[in-house]
Formats: sequence, structure tokens, C-alpha cells
Amino acid sequence: MKILVADPIAEEGIQILRSCAQVDIKTKLQPEQLKAIIGDYDALIVRSQTKVTAEIIESGKKLKVIGRAGVGIDNIDVQAATRKGIVVVNAPTGNIIAAAEHTIALMLALARNVPQANNHLKSGKWQREEFVGTEIRNKTLGIIGLGNVGSEVAKRAQAFEMRVIAHDPFVSQDYAHNLKAELVPLDQLLREADFITLHVPLTAATRKLIGAKELAKLKPTARIINCARGGLIDEEALVKAIKAGKLAGAAFDVFDKEPVIDSPLFKEDKIIVTPHLGASTVEAQTSVAKDVATEVLAVLQGQFSKYAVNAPHIAPELVPFMKVAATIGNLASQLMEGQITSTHIKYSGGVSNYDCNPIKTALISGLLQQTSEERINLVNVGLITAQRGLKISEEKAATCQNYSNLLTLEVNTDAGTTTISGTVRDSETHIVQVNDFWMDIVPTGGYFLFCDHLDRPGLVGSIGNITGKADINISSMHLSRLQPRGKALMILALDEPLGEEQLQEIRALPGIYGAKAVKL
Repeated sequence: MKILVADPIAEEGIQILRSCAQVDIKTKLQPEQLKAIIGDYDALIVRSQTKVTAEIIESGKKLKVIGRAGVGIDNIDVQAATRKGIVVVNAPTGNIIAAAEHTIALMLALARNVPQANNHLKSGKWQREEFVGTEIRNKTLGIIGLGNVGSEVAKRAQAFEMRVIAHDPFVSQDYAHNLKAELVPLDQLLREADFITLHVPLTAATRKLIGAKELAKLKPTARIINCARGGLIDEEALVKAIKAGKLAGAAFDVFDKEPVIDSPLFKEDKIIVTPHLGASTVEAQTSVAKDVATEVLAVLQGQFSKYAVNAPHIAPELVPFMKVAATIGNLASQLMEGQITSTHIKYSGGVSNYDCNPIKTALISGLLQQTSEERINLVNVGLITAQRGLKISEEKAATCQNYSNLLTLEVNTDAGTTTISGTVRDSETHIVQVNDFWMDIVPTGGYFLFCDHLDRPGLVGSIGNITGKADINISSMHLSRLQPRGKALMILALDEPLGEEQLQEIRALPGIYGAKAVKL
């Protein structure tokens, strides 16, 4: 077996690879150079520098596996690899401790003005009075996202005698309790926390998760830290809050655009910045190198990889059901309120005749995709749900009234139950049930408004006026009601996303029980 290492990785990883294969280390290759030689190799290992494009993958006639020594796989065309039957693996756990420790380091630096004091003293100024800090003991740390890194931050905060609160709807109360963290709504976390740290992936739902509206809820003494992903915080809004004295400080290790050497963030003394150092420790680099080497060899030797990014081969007849499952999971995650307590999946009709594990995996992946950076597959789905303390039950029914097959997801939270059902018809995904309401919509991708309301004359027109004023086009409308002038559900398919202003206007209309913007 021949393995090409195209970006530098730790020697410990190289030694593991060389125990079973011929390893060539050729770094800083230009795309044409990589394309010219990749056909000779069974495996390719990269970090973030090398771009593994569809063209390069097409040239890899012998490629069986591509390894990423790290978490992010933005530089790899995963879809192209999947089409060619090439497994993509990464090393998502190797840098967890490094990222958690860097978060703590930035929190301490913020609390004690360490970089600012260092700069002043080295410039020849002895000004102790300007750098009076604050203790973190007995302060409240708010953690947004209790995944791998967020959990490690919570553990370390206990040693500083901090009160830890967290927001993550997709972990159990028991899991948080074991970390000595109190699960709270995001609004409460923003209002109560003295320090806030983010540990969620960057998705459409989390981009600018902390914007001007959220920053306005913070204490003026609060400090915020982002070691997760650039784009989670509205950088412009944060600078304005700092300048206005509405925020005591911030620390950034990640940025909207990287690499960056000039930013409004760099001009504020109360903002500490580091150049994406979260995973930059000797130990982390060694760990990810060893992890990715082990995973690459596992695939080459015909074994399962626990960190496979793209799923193993799935029977073609299951693919439509998996699309339904991913869609209803995604929809449920956007409609649900509160903290998950349990989840129930029901497979009815023809779909119950299959091995439903791939379908379950797709469903859980859809449910968690807004909050988990880990790619969920058949190998790790059990591990990830167990880590989060999620209780998942399953049921099969051979018959199904009105449909040849039906997938139903029931998500129970401390705020209620959300039920979504979907089916396959003509190879298309159809959403046919949302809670108590039956309908038939085809989520072809786009923006939707889900509106619970009282069935009354004029309401549709009032909502249409609001979207019309905002120049938002309605492409289709679906209505379902329990009885005339009773409780009803309206679903509008939109060409453009609804803004928060329009949502608030809709929610303020008489007879509206709730309105949510959804992206499918």
C-alpha cells in the first residue's frame, strides 16, 4: 500500500503509517503536481493547506481513503469522494483538550488584562492601576454548546469555583448534571453570565448567533470568548458594544475570514486576539496525527473507521428513506422548544422491512446537524447519542394507514412534544404530519414559515401584507386545521428568508400562537 502525506503531520503518525505501508511525504504541492502523482496512491493525508478538489479525486484512480489530520473538512470535496466510493476520515477528538485549555487561557487573560499589561510594561510603562482585573471565582460561566470541547471547559471551570450554566437543547439533563452544569435557555444564559464561551459549529442556524440583539442582553461587565468558529459572533456589532461600554471585553481565536491581519477587532484594547491557536499544541498535533493514521490504516485493511465523515455504502433502495429521515430530523430540531428528554422513531409500512439503522443514523444526523460538528455515521451514531445522554427508542409497524411507508419522529422535551412524519412518493420526500396537523409538502430546499394560529378570516391576508412589504415572495401555501375556526397550521414556502422584524410582526397578529422561520 502507498500513502501520500501532502501536509506536515507529527512524526508519531508517520511511524504508525510506516508500520504497514510505504509512505511518501511531499508537502507544498501545487494542484497540478498533486493531480499528476495522486494516481499512484491508495491513501492521501492532508491538513488544512492542501485542497482536495473533485478534479484531484478523479485523478486518484487507486484512492480508497482520504484522511484529514484535524476536524474541519472544508478543503476536501466529500461529495466527490463519496461518488467515487472513497472514504473520508478525520480526527475530531485529538485537539479537544487543547481547544478547551486555550478557552480557559483566554478567559483568564481577559479577567486579568494580561496582554494589555504585558504590552504596556514592555513599552516602558509601569501602570498597575490601569489593569485592575476581576477574579473568576464565584463568577458565572455561560457555555453555548456542551459538545466535546464545551464539556471539557465545564470540567475545568469547576476547579476555579465558577458557577457553570449551559445552553444546548441536544444533551440530557443527566449529562449536564454530571458536568455540574445547569441547562438554561439561551436568553437566561446571556443575561446571567459573567463570561460566555461558544462551542458550536458554524451553520446557517448559528451564523451570527450572537448579534446586536443578543449583545444588548449581556451585563456591561460580561466578557465573551470565541475559540470555536469564525462567524458565530457578529464582529461589527461586538466592536460597537465594546466602544459603547456595553461589554467589558472579548477574546477571539477564530474569525469570519482567515487568515486575517487587519480587522476592527484588532484596534480595540479590550479585545484579545490569537491566530487560530486552539489546536496548536505539541500534544494535540501528535494526537491528531496518530488518530488519522490509525483511521486511514483501518480503512485500507478493510476495517470500520469510527471517524468516517461520509457514510459506508448504503443499498440504493434505502437512500430515499434516508433523505426523508434527515429532513424530518432537521425540521424537528428547528420547531422544537426546550431541552430534549427522549426521542422515539417509528418505522411504518414497507420501510419497516429493512435494516433501519442507516435510516436512524440519517435521522439523528438531521436532528443534531445544527449543534454537532461531528459527522454522524453508522459507526459512531451510538457513541455520539450516548455521549449526549440522548434516550432513543424505536418501533416498527408492518402496516400503515393511508401510506405505503411512513417515518415518524417524536421529540419529547421539557416544553412539550414535537412530532414530524414523512414519506417517500415518486422518490421524493414528502412531509405529511407536523404535530396534530396532516398535510403534504415537498421540501425542495429553501425557506419556510411555520405558523400555529386560530383559523379566522383575514389572517392569511395580514401575513401576506407583512411579507409583501418586506418584498418576500410566497411560492406556495399549505393550510391544515383541526376544525373550522379552531387551531390551525399554516406553512408558507418563501423565496427569501424572513427577518426577525417580520417574524415579530407576524407573532403580534391576533390569533397567532407561534411563528417560526425554517430553512430546509
